[in-house]
Amino acid sequence: MKIDFYRLLVRTANRLGPWVFVAASRLIAAGYFLLPWRTGESRRLYALLFPGRGRLQHLWCVFRQFQNFTTIHSDRYRTNRGQPAVFVTEGMASLEEAIGSSGAILLMSHFGNWEMAARALMRERKGLRLLLYMGVKEKEGVEKTQKEELRAAGVRIIAADQDSGSPFAVVDGIRLLREGGIVSMTGDVVWRAEQRCLAVRFLGGTAMIPEAPFVFALTSGAPIHVFFAFRTGTNRYRLRLSEPIHVVAAGRAERKKAIASAAQRYACFLEEALRAHPLEWYHFDRFVHRPAVEQPPVP
Repeated sequence: MKIDFYRLLVRTANRLGPWVFVAASRLIAAGYFLLPWRTGESRRLYALLFPGRGRLQHLWCVFRQFQNFTTIHSDRYRTNRGQPAVFVTEGMASLEEAIGSSGAILLMSHFGNWEMAARALMRERKGLRLLLYMGVKEKEGVEKTQKEELRAAGVRIIAADQDSGSPFAVVDGIRLLREGGIVSMTGDVVWRAEQRCLAVRFLGGTAMIPEAPFVFALTSGAPIHVFFAFRTGTNRYRLRLSEPIHVVAAGRAERKKAIASAAQRYACFLEEALRAHPLEWYHFDRFVHRPAVEQPPVP
């Protein structure tokens, strides 16, 4: 969605009501659904996830996925208009223990609405030091506004573009973790061609995920929490935090194995979430490849 059109849509909805925003975004999503080159990867994903279903059922899943994706924008609009989201949380006690001591890495995925999850953390935990690593697209539209709004909510953002990376960005993250802060990273998207990746088992095939979150955990000693924000209704969410994943190696020779094992645990959490909430997966590029990769067993 282009930024100028998005702002025009917001202004129109402010005058006529939120229904305008919801209707327009759903209409746009329906238009994208009618373009075969937009639906190919989603159809492939649902064929892997539901091999016993027919093509029409896979297409129906894609249509519902596209429509559900619009709720990210409509709920953001409601929140910006003074209707804060309502949250129910699970597993937050271990995160509270990490704040101010070991620090913690929140491993986000393109599930549900991670933006609302970040806002909820800042709202519920006043003074929280949260650093969010986000990828930068070549031509950003609504994503630019999204970053601006998160910064306004108190979230510090380091934007990593697709062509380069900064060692200073890494140092900032490690320093914040050692000071007991929270670093949020994306676990299911590889942003740069030269980015270091790990192969994990996923849906009977292989997925490539960034290595950085697990290296951060090993270097800083901070635990990883896989964080999901599932939508339960209009501007209502269930935040679920996994048990901590510790990346510990007795020596240099054990580091690669420790990182691979932790990455596979994340992949298991991710696949479990996908099977439980298949229509809240908003990853529209190819994620699962074949053949399956051999990995160390998950402890």
